[in-house]
Amino acid sequence: MSVYKNPKTGKWYCIFRVTDWTGKRKQIKKAGFSRRADAVEYERNYTAKEQGSLDMTFGALVDLYMADAKARLRPTTYASKEFIFNEKILPFFRDQNVAEITPAKIRKWQNELMGRGYAPTYLKSINNQMTAVFNFAVRYYGLTQNPAVVAGSMGRKHAGEMEFWTLDEFTRFIAGMEGDPTACVAFNLLFWTGMREGELLGLTLDDVDFDRGGINIRRSYARIDQVDLMQEPKTPKSRRFIPAPAFLMDMVREYAARLYDYEPGERLFPFTKDWLGQQLRRCCERTGVKIIRVHDIRHSHASMLVEQGCDPLLIAERLGHERISTTLGTYSHLYPDKGQTLAATLDMLKERADRENAPPPADDPPDPEPDF
Repeated sequence: MSVYKNPKTGKWYCIFRVTDWTGKRKQIKKAGFSRRADAVEYERNYTAKEQGSLDMTFGALVDLYMADAKARLRPTTYASKEFIFNEKILPFFRDQNVAEITPAKIRKWQNELMGRGYAPTYLKSINNQMTAVFNFAVRYYGLTQNPAVVAGSMGRKHAGEMEFWTLDEFTRFIAGMEGDPTACVAFNLLFWTGMREGELLGLTLDDVDFDRGGINIRRSYARIDQVDLMQEPKTPKSRRFIPAPAFLMDMVREYAARLYDYEPGERLFPFTKDWLGQQLRRCCERTGVKIIRVHDIRHSHASMLVEQGCDPLLIAERLGHERISTTLGTYSHLYPDKGQTLAATLDMLKERADRENAPPPADDPPDPEPDF
C-alpha cells in the first residue's frame, strides 16, 4: 500500500496507480485521512472498483451502482433511490465487505426495519433497492448469488386498502375551494382526468386542445434540491391525449383568460407538489372530507371509471399505464361482483341461443272424426 503520513499536518494520504476501464493508467492521490487504516481502505476500495473486484465495501458497491443508474433514470427516480440507500440501507451495511453480507444479515436488517412501523409498500420499495444493488454485483462483478433474494422479500407491492374519494366526497371537497380559482381548477383537472401531480404541474396552455376537447400530456414537473425540472413523462405511454368533459374545458378556458402577464410556454400552475398537498389538507379540514394523498385523487378517477363499467383498456390508456396488467392489478379489488355479473350474462346468452335454435313445435294432430 502506498500510504504515507504528512509530517506537517499529521494527516495520512495515499498515492497509487490504477488502470481504468479504457485501459489507461492513471495516478490517484487522496489526502486528509485521520487514520492510516482509512487511507488504506480508500486505496483498496478504489482499486477494487476499477478492477471490477468484489474485494470492496458495500458502500463502494453502492457508489458504482448509483453512478451507473444516474445516466439511466429520471432525476426524480434517482433522487428517491439515493434517499433510500442513504437513510435505510447504508447506515447498516456501508463498511461491510460485499462478500461478507449474508442472507442472515439481510434478514436481521429486514426485521429491524419492519419493527419501525413503515407501511408495507414502503418496506417493499426499500427491499427492492437492496435486491437491485446485489443484482448489479451478480451481473457485473461476479457475485455468485444475490443474498437479498435468498433472504426473501419484506412488505408487499400493493396497499391492503386503497384510499380514494367518491364523486360525492369530491363534490363536497371542491365546494370548499370557492374563492380560490387556481386550486379549484387544479383539483378538478386531477379528479376528472386522472393525470399525475407532476403532469398537472407541467401543463402549459399549449397543452390544452380546445378544438379536440382534451389535454395533451407531454412532460412532468418536479423540484429537486431547490431546482425546477421539466422531464419526460414517467413512461412512453404516459405521453398521451386525455379527452376531457366540456364543463372542464370551459373551466380551464376561463382560468386561462384570467392569467395576468402569461407568456406562452409558462406553466399554468407554477407551484410545487407541496403546495397541492397543503391545499388538499386545508380544504379537507374545512369541509370534513377525509384526507387522502394528492396521488389518491388519480385512484379516485380510476375508481369512478370502474364503477361506470369502463373498459380496463380504456382506463389504462387514460391513466398512461404502460401495461394493462398494471391497471388490472391496481384496481382488481374494485370488481368484487363483476364475476357474478359475467356469469349471469352468460346464462342469458345461453338461454337466448337455446330459444333461437330450438326446433319449431310439432303441429297438433287433427281431432279424430266422430264415429256416427
